[in-house]
Amino acid sequence: MFPSWTWIDILGDLFIGALKAIAPVLVFLVIMSAISGYEKGADNHFGTVVILYLGATFLSAVAAVAASYFFPIKLVLSKATTADTANAPKGIGSIVNDLLTTAVSNPVHAVMNGDYLAILFWAVLFGIALQMVSQTTRKVVGDFSDMVGKIAGWIIEFAPFGIIGLIHQALVETGTAGVLRYGQLVLLLIGTMVFVYLVVYALMVWGLVHQNPFPLVFWTLKVSGIPAFFTRSSAVNIPINLEACKDLGLNEKSYGVSIPLGGSANSGGAAITISIMTLAATHTLGMEFSFPLALILCFLTAIASTGVSGIAGGSLLLIPMACSLFGISNDIAMQVVGVGFVIGVIQDSVETAVNSASDLLFTAAAEYGDLRKAGKPVDIKKAVRQANQARG
Repeated sequence: MFPSWTWIDILGDLFIGALKAIAPVLVFLVIMSAISGYEKGADNHFGTVVILYLGATFLSAVAAVAASYFFPIKLVLSKATTADTANAPKGIGSIVNDLLTTAVSNPVHAVMNGDYLAILFWAVLFGIALQMVSQTTRKVVGDFSDMVGKIAGWIIEFAPFGIIGLIHQALVETGTAGVLRYGQLVLLLIGTMVFVYLVVYALMVWGLVHQNPFPLVFWTLKVSGIPAFFTRSSAVNIPINLEACKDLGLNEKSYGVSIPLGGSANSGGAAITISIMTLAATHTLGMEFSFPLALILCFLTAIASTGVSGIAGGSLLLIPMACSLFGISNDIAMQVVGVGFVIGVIQDSVETAVNSASDLLFTAAAEYGDLRKAGKPVDIKKAVRQANQARG
């Protein structure tokens, strides 16, 4: 048994409390700002890139749901280890009814109380409406989003202290066996991300270019994935991806827009994290989920992931929104977020590597695919070889 040092537990409580307070505001502003920033009439291959980004994020969520179904993981939570049957969804009719009624609730009330379905609904509507106003107004909203993201970043910088408290709580209540269970969760997350990148994304590229995609797949992992693994920030990795696009000889008018957009809109790794962590919570609480509910989770996760914050660990703050689909309380959901921060050193590094490398992968694949349709196919092996020469 481990000694119960209450003052250490307070570190974990303060950390989770701060995240619980900032997360609803962050989600609302980030998603609203991301949607308001989409511009019509994009140049060149940009339309194909957007389709790839959204499709990849959705398929990543589908893969995560499948992985959670075949390899269910139970978490170590300090409170409420049984499901709230009153809030648990009963069927597709109940699910749709709850989604509609919850989504249209008061947006101010939703942000104050962490009602994430309503937050998502109103953030999307406000984002679409902002597309019709002046660029200055949209910039102000973007600045507010960045400001809240900065505050969230400050809170996350204290994660090491919060993690000490969370691990101590888990050791006191469950012993080392409970903490070691986190290793299973890490393996499931990493395994799913590797499968998605090497299989799902490779098949998507092959479908566009009709060539062996692996020279480009492995090159993007080497050039973009490895730096992103250590920076743990897609935003920080944008200059690296822009330089890599230049080395591949891609159209600057296309990648100059698609790469920065991919820093938030292409978040397959985040979709995997959100889906697996959410379903791990349902397994822990003894909940069963149907196929329609899992499909709704995939759509919800894909939409939310496109607005994920560029800060390290930002995807974890979207987990409560996905948990709300299953009627899981915000208190329990924030404990799941805490577990995410415990394993975040590995999980977030691999997630960022997948997100950033796929920005480069899909930008190149979109251009090569469009050129193939125009009767001007590009030899991928030759393009990668020339890019390596350009990089010296």
